[in-house]
Amino acid sequence: MTSITYTDAGSGRPFLLLHGGGGPLTVAAFAATLAATGVRVVTPTHPGFGGTARPDEVTSVPQLAALYAGLLDELDLHDVIVVGNSIGGWIAAELGLLASPRVTKLALVDAVGIEVSGHPVADFFSLTFPEVAELSYHDPARFAIDPTTFTLEQQAVLAGNRAALAVYAGTMTDASLRTRLSAIDVPTLVVWGSADRIVDADYGRAFAAAIPGAEFALLPETGHLPQLESPQRLLDVLTGFAGRS
Repeated sequence: MTSITYTDAGSGRPFLLLHGGGGPLTVAAFAATLAATGVRVVTPTHPGFGGTARPDEVTSVPQLAALYAGLLDELDLHDVIVVGNSIGGWIAAELGLLASPRVTKLALVDAVGIEVSGHPVADFFSLTFPEVAELSYHDPARFAIDPTTFTLEQQAVLAGNRAALAVYAGTMTDASLRTRLSAIDVPTLVVWGSADRIVDADYGRAFAAAIPGAEFALLPETGHLPQLESPQRLLDVLTGFAGRS
């Protein structure tokens, strides 16, 4: 069985929080913020990210979803809300398609994975780190990072994140996913940053339209990583969604 590194914080209704291609640090602070509202937040690190090992046999987003379905079983969690950002949103969608009785709601935050004509996912692997950041935020200057200042260890983690992402989602899409989303039968919220230039808001609307009954929430002055740029706005829509029957 593949070993999964995860953090587990707070108590109450469980949330499974899935990070995107930037790695577990992109959701770490938000996990603590969410847990402080009186819920339990389990935050796994996708194998190969954050300096962890990726087993050779784990090579796809559906396999990651199956791993996390197993984690929910292992932890014996019930009434779980799965929240995923970017590729984490894709994993969350695949987890919803597995129809685990432990999962009762999905929140997909600036998710990737589907194909939408005229609205391509940015060609992540052709971009430099600063170029990715430029497309990821409403206000990139607030989050400017110079990778040349990273330690060798930090550079290795960054390279490992990128290599793992290339294995799991080399094209950032699955041609079959958009059609398959019609089988999701749990309440789903699709959240999007209005200034996301990795995957634009019309892409997000198409994602929501593909899921029966899905809600769509657009966050103003927010890019691809709402949990970093607009954490309170994201928290508000998630807690509202969690509280609705």
